[in-house]
Amino acid sequence: MLNDFFVMGEPLRIDVITIFPGIVQGFLAESILKRAAEKKAVTYNIINLRDFTDDRHQTVDDRPYGGGPGMIIKPGPVFKAVDSIRTPQARIILMSPQGRVFNQAAARAMSCCRHLVFICGNYEGVDERISEALVTDEISIGDYILTNGTLAAAVVIDAVVRLLPNVLGADGAAATDSFGEYDLEFPQYTRPEEFRGMKVPSVLLSGNHAEIERWRNEQSQNRTRERRPDLIRPSVAADGRSK
Repeated sequence: MLNDFFVMGEPLRIDVITIFPGIVQGFLAESILKRAAEKKAVTYNIINLRDFTDDRHQTVDDRPYGGGPGMIIKPGPVFKAVDSIRTPQARIILMSPQGRVFNQAAARAMSCCRHLVFICGNYEGVDERISEALVTDEISIGDYILTNGTLAAAVVIDAVVRLLPNVLGADGAAATDSFGEYDLEFPQYTRPEEFRGMKVPSVLLSGNHAEIERWRNEQSQNRTRERRPDLIRPSVAADGRSK
């Protein structure tokens, strides 16, 4: 289980193996991800896969056996890159359209790890021996195709790092996010009280915290039913059966 590697007080180590380091460098140097590193909740290490090639052209791909379009990431550079950073606690994660779909539960589990290594695919995919011998998890962020896996890895990293202790400024902020407890988040408002004829719901101005909490729960449940009914969990009867 991912949670087996959680050690309180130690920063999460994240390594990203990619042929496009520039994509993720700027991403990790901004906003919450930057502050998380400054707070020593996480450390980042970006590895250029081309640094582990043996030829002067720094070739990381080749034509697929059996023919077909596109190019395949070769196993040699990936194995060398992983061997250079692997720890006993490392989860080796391949970003792949064939992987299990990433969700908030997976993000929460991964935030309890000590070391995450992301292998970012490109072209038509990676040599299958990488998946067979190196990878512990294959993850997809959805049923669509991106130019490369570095973008997908950045999405997963953001979702995971914001769940680390003391990373978000507001206490409990992550707990009230959409998907935090499977319901979508309730509507939020700020000043001004009226804007272009649209008013803030009066209950939010009432100061009655019990009523506000009740309204938010109702709105969250209604929004989930309307927009994402697939997230609704069946209730359980007294005899233990779903209903």
